[in-house]
Amino acid sequence: MEVVTVTDQLRDGYDVVVVGGGAAGLNGALMLARSRRSVVVIDAGEPRNAPAAGVHGLLGREGTSPAELLERGRAEVRHYGGHVVTGQVTDAVRDDDGFTVTLSDGARVRGRRILVTTGLVDELPDVPALRDRWGHEVLHCPYCHGWEVRDQTIGVLASGPMSVHQALLFRQLSDDVVFLSHTAPPPTGEDAENLAARGIRVLDGEVTSLEITDGRLTGARLNDGTTIALEALVVAPRATVRAAFFDGLGLRAAEHPAGVGEHVPSDATGCTDVPGVWVAGNVTDPSAQVGTAAAAGAVAAAQINADLIAEETRQAVAVRR
Repeated sequence: MEVVTVTDQLRDGYDVVVVGGGAAGLNGALMLARSRRSVVVIDAGEPRNAPAAGVHGLLGREGTSPAELLERGRAEVRHYGGHVVTGQVTDAVRDDDGFTVTLSDGARVRGRRILVTTGLVDELPDVPALRDRWGHEVLHCPYCHGWEVRDQTIGVLASGPMSVHQALLFRQLSDDVVFLSHTAPPPTGEDAENLAARGIRVLDGEVTSLEITDGRLTGARLNDGTTIALEALVVAPRATVRAAFFDGLGLRAAEHPAGVGEHVPSDATGCTDVPGVWVAGNVTDPSAQVGTAAAAGAVAAAQINADLIAEETRQAVAVRR
C-alpha cells in the first residue's frame, strides 16, 4: 500500500470525507470523484478480509488478492482527482456547514458530507489456534471460501444463531460435514431433524483446541480428549462496528436483526438518521460480500451527490431572489 500521510495531501475542505478505504469506501469515492466532487478517503489499513487469499464472487476479479484489489481501487480514485490517505479517525463533529474530522495524529479535515465505510471487526470463538487459521482453513462464508473446501471434511462450530444454517449451506459443498455443539446444547426439534435429514453428524462436547500439522488444520480436540479429523472449520463470528468516532456524530450502532452482531441502521441508500451522514458496506450490512459492498458504496455516493446538488440549487435560487 502506498503510504500518503495526511499532511502530504489534504486540502482545507472537501465535498465528502469517506472514512474507510475498503470496497465500499473506494467505490463510493470513485463515483463521487467522477461526478467532479472533491473527496478524500481516510483509511486505517485494517481491511476485514485481509487474511483471505483471494476475493471470490466478484465478476472480472475472481480470485484477486484483497490487497491487489484495494491498490487498484486507490489508483482509480486518484486517477479522477480523489485523495486517498492513511490515517485513523478518532473524532467527527458537526459544525456550521458540515463536519470536522479529527485523526489520531491531530490533523483535521472538513467535509460537507460524510460516508462511513469502516466495516466490522470479527470476534472469534476463544479456541486456541483458531485465529491463526482464520481466513485459511477456518472460515465462515460458503460463497467466499466454500469452493476452496469442497469435498473436504468440514466441521461447523456452534458459535451463534446462524450455525445450523451454516451447516446446511456447507452440506451443499461436501458430503462430510460435522456439527460441533461446542459450548451450546445439541440441536433439538426442527434443527436436529434438518441436520439428520442431510446426513450431518452432530457431536456434543466443547472444542478445546485445534490440531495443526505442517501449518494446516487437521482436526479439533474435544474436552473428553477425542480428536475429530477435519480439513476445514466453519465459525460464525460476532461482528462489532468500528465506532471510535461515532459519539461526536451522534451515530449509534445497534444489534442486527439476524443476531450476527452490530450494524449501523440505514435506509436502502445508506442514509442514516444523522443528517449528512451515509453508511455503506459491512458497517451497515454484515453479510455483504465485496461486490455487494462496492455496489452499496456507489448507491450511497449517488445519493450524496444528489443531496449536495439539491443544497447547491437552493443556494443558487436564493442568490437570484
